[in-house]
Amino acid sequence: MHGPTHEQSAAGSADDVRARMEDHALTAVPDSERRSGWRLMTNTAGIASTLIQLAIGAGVTLIAGVGYGILAGVVVAVFGGTLGWLVGHVSYKSGTSSTVTARHYGLGRRGSAIASFIAAFVVLGFLGLENALLYYGTLFMFGWSPSTANAVLIYGVLTVAWIALTAFGLKLVLRTSMVLVIAFTVLTVVLAVLALTKSHTSLSDVLSAGPAVPGYSGQGERFTAVLSILAGSAGALALIDADTARYARSSRDVGILAFGGAIMIDVFIVVLGTIVIHAGSGVVGDYLHAHPGLAASQVGSTTADKVAWMVMNNSGAYFVVLGGFIGFLLMWAAQAKAQVLNTYSGSLALTNLAHSLTGRNPGRVVMVVAGNVIGLVFVAGDILGLVNSWLGILGVSSTALAGVIIADFFIVRRRRIAEADQLEEVNWAGVISVLAAAGTGATLQETGVTSLGFLVSLTMVLVLYPALRCSVLRPRRLARPADMVPSGAGPA
Repeated sequence: MHGPTHEQSAAGSADDVRARMEDHALTAVPDSERRSGWRLMTNTAGIASTLIQLAIGAGVTLIAGVGYGILAGVVVAVFGGTLGWLVGHVSYKSGTSSTVTARHYGLGRRGSAIASFIAAFVVLGFLGLENALLYYGTLFMFGWSPSTANAVLIYGVLTVAWIALTAFGLKLVLRTSMVLVIAFTVLTVVLAVLALTKSHTSLSDVLSAGPAVPGYSGQGERFTAVLSILAGSAGALALIDADTARYARSSRDVGILAFGGAIMIDVFIVVLGTIVIHAGSGVVGDYLHAHPGLAASQVGSTTADKVAWMVMNNSGAYFVVLGGFIGFLLMWAAQAKAQVLNTYSGSLALTNLAHSLTGRNPGRVVMVVAGNVIGLVFVAGDILGLVNSWLGILGVSSTALAGVIIADFFIVRRRRIAEADQLEEVNWAGVISVLAAAGTGATLQETGVTSLGFLVSLTMVLVLYPALRCSVLRPRRLARPADMVPSGAGPA
């Protein structure tokens, strides 16, 4: 028998490259590509260990006090890990990303466009946040001033890097994340020790610190406020858990990646962020006094104001001050792994959005580019200045989306796998439930009725969706066979 011709080999190689780049964006992951939960946890832990999460971690302990802030982190870790495990289990069963899974569980083919909007808002918002922090941290390192030329240079380099690293699929993402998670963890612990040493502050002093942010009526209000802040990231991580869980071998593996990421983002990073920022703020203030040119580029009228602004807007500067060039490299390492994962999950959401609305797949790589452009739009919209409001919307919308998938699979279907020929165009029970729950939760938060809008949103979906789905809005209209995406192709 003759082997394949040169042309056939080239064609086969090209098909393999395209398959790797698409990475099952609209189809189920086959059993042969499933992985262990410990390996997949580098994905969820990697996206949790970033500059913005360190800043958020320090922020919650400044608001509630260190003890209550860490307690809030433990509570949200349990909540977020459980939410991620449940929604991730559904994706593991179907073998599809969170947004494609929502087609069969909760929203329908066209209705899943809502899932894509939410998921894209979540991950691409983080993409923009992290890019902005890298921009300001890089300016600080080299003593540059904000300018159009510097913005074009730095954001251009970032965008090209994320597109190149993400374009070839999950294998490269996992390999990159695994190495950088280890590097980030080790070096951040070193920076925490340096912060304590240089500030002549003891660890016990940091961990016993009380609230430092004014404007709250009591400890109860402070505690619920930080629960809401942490829940925004927890809801986002739950959706990323689902994107990652489609590669899991078992539900136990889903639990490992979900709780591993939740502990990293809500406990480990809160503690590390607290030490680095609390102990390091005095060191950063002294550094600004010694470098008036750099101080002039930070926002605020006094050194204390400038340092306070830097906590959320230029937390990378802490790494530069405490660790010098090594700290600067750590700042980039911390962001690189997360930005690849943000770009990856964002491309999955945008791919489903295009296909659910038009029936066409422009290709995941095209959506990688589109996702980075959207990330730059978030930067231009000053997402750093709106981060608290953004986190609030993030919490109510992401938990509503996760909730409808969970309610459909566990409550309505009672763990039965959806059949491909039962795919609806729009599952109106799910669409109404998600929009009503997210809208109610957001309204209650914005009007000051409660900071726990994310909990209201999740509870409302879990009650409203089964009630509507089993009564007035039962399954009716089916999608065309050509528009269906394989479901139930995952493990039995």
